Amino acid sequence: MDLYLYNSFSRQKELFTPINPTSGVGLYTCGPTVYDYAHIGHGRKFLMDDILRRTLEFNGYKVNHVQNITDVGHLVSDADDGEDKLEKGAKKQNKTVWEVAEYFTKSFYESMDALNFLRPTTICKATDHIKEQIELIEKLFKNSYAYDTVEAVYFDTAKFADYGKLFGQPLSEKKVGVRNEVKIDANKKNPQDFALWFKRVGNFADHVMHWDSPWGDGFPGWHIECSAMSMKYLGEQIDIHTGGEDHLSIHHPNEIAQSEGATGKKPFSKFWIHSAFLTVDGTKMSKSLGNYFTIEDIIAKGYNPIALRYLYLGAHYKKPMNFTWQALDGALKGLKRLQQTVNNLQISARTILSEEKNQKMEDYRIKFNLAINDDLNTSKAMAVMFEMLKSNIPNPDKYDLAIFFDEVLGLRLKV
Repeated sequence: MDLYLYNSFSRQKELFTPINPTSGVGLYTCGPTVYDYAHIGHGRKFLMDDILRRTLEFNGYKVNHVQNITDVGHLVSDADDGEDKLEKGAKKQNKTVWEVAEYFTKSFYESMDALNFLRPTTICKATDHIKEQIELIEKLFKNSYAYDTVEAVYFDTAKFADYGKLFGQPLSEKKVGVRNEVKIDANKKNPQDFALWFKRVGNFADHVMHWDSPWGDGFPGWHIECSAMSMKYLGEQIDIHTGGEDHLSIHHPNEIAQSEGATGKKPFSKFWIHSAFLTVDGTKMSKSLGNYFTIEDIIAKGYNPIALRYLYLGAHYKKPMNFTWQALDGALKGLKRLQQTVNNLQISARTILSEEKNQKMEDYRIKFNLAINDDLNTSKAMAVMFEMLKSNIPNPDKYDLAIFFDEVLGLRLKV
């Protein structure tokens, strides 16, 4: 059955076909920066990744799912300004940067397990791939896209003709956005040029994590890790790349520019998929407002974390979502009802299906597949589940269908 996904790059829904059907689907999902606990906004983004992978597998594709762990180089501003987030986290936790990275990586995957997200095929840390990042920067120098200054190595965006067109953002707007956010290196050619390698000088003279490179002692910029690691594990061209909508303006355009600059303009990713933000009580999450909640907070308050997953499923990933405790209460009640209904179906005696009811079962399978294949429409897929459970097909067959649908929904309905 045809699978349609909204491609942020073309800004339209497209029929999905893999680049190389015989080798399966190469899926790269931007992972966490491991300096703090995963919050419920992260949970929503990674739910999209999980549903995408489950849907691909539901459609018979073998998925090679790669996810990065950012444990160096991600500055407080996504646009190369401020303190390294790992060093900020280390000061807050009174730990070393290495201890912080290890602790929060473990915490992140425990949170994702609690939400029943499938573990990626490959989990790769930026600090384990310094060699690959250096090699990629060397290719950019060879292709005349990189230049060296006293403070850093930069990507020369003026050399990449399509840079201002990526994701439909005019370069004039991008320059303004960057100029307001970034302390400009006096030797930087263009305001929107981005760092490939930071040198251990100036603001970063005491940076704890550092490595030797052809351009001096230092550490990689945030953007280069995703290109280097995706290429190592998935090749120079990948099928699908995902992220939050905050990656549309800086991180993903930079990934495309440096990847295609290194490979001779081979299209880096065929599909780009981005999830919308989650707000809390109608406002952006903020610790100062007291509305910043981690997955651990949800569990500590006595909620089944699958109730949070149930809540996420009720909204399309491209639409903004608002979290309230009342909504989570409603989701928990709905999940309990669904689990009890499915559990009761399991103990019913099985009967021989009539041709009519056999056809009805097949119709529900098709309806569910059509719903989830329509750009991961989870709310529509859930509606098919509820419609099926109210139908007149025999209870054991309803149970079989519910478990079949749950291969995608991931609500742990099988007991």
